[in-house]
Amino acid sequence: MGLQPWRRETFKFSTDPRLEAKVRDVVGLYLNPPDKAVVLSVDEKSQVQALDRTAPILPMRPGLPEKATHGYIRHGTTTLFAALEIATGKVTDACYPRHCSAEFLKFLKKVAKAYPRVDLHIVVDNYATHSHPDVQAWLAKNPRITLHFTPTSDLSVRHGRHCRARTGRPQERRQAPGTLASAA
Repeated sequence: MGLQPWRRETFKFSTDPRLEAKVRDVVGLYLNPPDKAVVLSVDEKSQVQALDRTAPILPMRPGLPEKATHGYIRHGTTTLFAALEIATGKVTDACYPRHCSAEFLKFLKKVAKAYPRVDLHIVVDNYATHSHPDVQAWLAKNPRITLHFTPTSDLSVRHGRHCRARTGRPQERRQAPGTLASAA
């Protein structure tokens, strides 16, 4: 039969009054990007625990699995920001200690620096930091960068999960938390 009663998927319908316009904007951007412009999907993951094992991980050997201690040391939390370039899969990422408009603005500046002299179309969700007056003022001074907002409560047009999946490569997950903090 293939029934798996322990598995469950959830969904939520968007109540965004601008649902159709936002879907057309974002999907149209993905399907037909502007000439000589870069389209990025940005997402952030807050409250990522920076953990370190109490002893080094022992590598896998023929016939033996990788071994790690059960215990770990907490090094606080961090916020991961990631921008996925839709056409190439290139990821620009950064970790910051907080998840506020100032950190989002720092990340936008990092992304802008990574893509100089090219128009950027950045798809973001409706998190309040993306519409903060400081962010809007910076965008007004940098007209080559345009934010496109996904519909509220609609995950079907977001690609942020792909950003996190790409930045969560095994070799990066094994980095000591000190390296996360120093990257900020």
